Amino acid sequence: MMPVSSHSPHGQPPLRTVQVLGGGSVGSSAHVRSLASGLVARGVRVTVCAPAAADRTYDFTGVGAQHVSVPRRSDPASVAALRTACADADLVHAHGLHAALRTAMALGGRSLPFVVTWHSRSRADGARARLVRLLERRVAKAASVVLGSSSELVDLARRSGARDARLAAVALPGYRRPADGSEDRDRLRAKARAELGATDRPLLMAVGALDRYRGYDTLLDAARAWRRLDTLPLLVIAGEGPLRGELQRRIEDEGLPVRLIGRRDDIGELLAAADLALLPGSRESRSVLAQEALHARVPLVAAAVEGIPELVGDAAELVPHADAEALAEAVVRLLADPERRELLRDKGTRQAASWPTEDETVAQVLSVYDELTKPLPLQ
Repeated sequence: MMPVSSHSPHGQPPLRTVQVLGGGSVGSSAHVRSLASGLVARGVRVTVCAPAAADRTYDFTGVGAQHVSVPRRSDPASVAALRTACADADLVHAHGLHAALRTAMALGGRSLPFVVTWHSRSRADGARARLVRLLERRVAKAASVVLGSSSELVDLARRSGARDARLAAVALPGYRRPADGSEDRDRLRAKARAELGATDRPLLMAVGALDRYRGYDTLLDAARAWRRLDTLPLLVIAGEGPLRGELQRRIEDEGLPVRLIGRRDDIGELLAAADLALLPGSRESRSVLAQEALHARVPLVAAAVEGIPELVGDAAELVPHADAEALAEAVVRLLADPERRELLRDKGTRQAASWPTEDETVAQVLSVYDELTKPLPLQ
């Protein structure tokens, strides 16, 4: 039976929540949509404050939430828009450091229950790194509860001064694996491999924004080593970002067996066609690519960063971060070992089955909301 908010029975008004999303990664944006859908289904009123582009992509209104367009900025107008949206809320839930900081500014010290979910740790260097640590402390201390998507993020919240920090694993929303042995699946796989130019060679797949925290330099360094193989694998990278020009120049100058294919809306089909999925770095503790790879029974080679080891357990080949030689060797080893690949597929299926479902994720978050908003007993 689907649990409902404790505010719904006995004629009480429904719980009113505001979800605040900044630019939002794919994982956090999809999570907010999933959370909004589940909360609305349980009788909770939901307002999502997010940039207009996020609503166009994730359709928060389509699952029954109200959308308020708030740019990913901390200027007075954006903070004022957030303040207005939160005026009649029973609880506010911000996703990510920057969204949480703007929300704390908008709430201005009001005694409103304030939940923050950290999906990833913000990366920065030099003076900016010190600023990020200051912002983490401010947000952690302002929140009633900090939910971390990995144990590492929970520990970070506690070190930053959170009064209450809890692990709240985030489900992979909306994933539906095609039926095993399906003729359509085989046809789509063959079609995808032909389109990418990998009909007679191994296909390696990486997905993610082309930025310097994703480890693509390491991945291209590893690709140099694969050129010595008798059958040259093709590495396909899906995504866009500021490093595209730099990466393309390296590919051309060094003659690397790599294709950049930009943003795609058929990532599931492309990934299912791959022999291996590669994750040389991640900004998210619960990487969408890692989860999709294990669900799709695609062996994964990943750098041991953020919450990746906790997420995948022994169901992936883990290598040290920024170690191109180790990454290259792991790929070569797996391509030559079909039994190991099949073992990883089976382990991946079992590991994916241990992750929370969307319903379980929503139920856990709702229990936190009810805990923070239930009336105090009469003395």
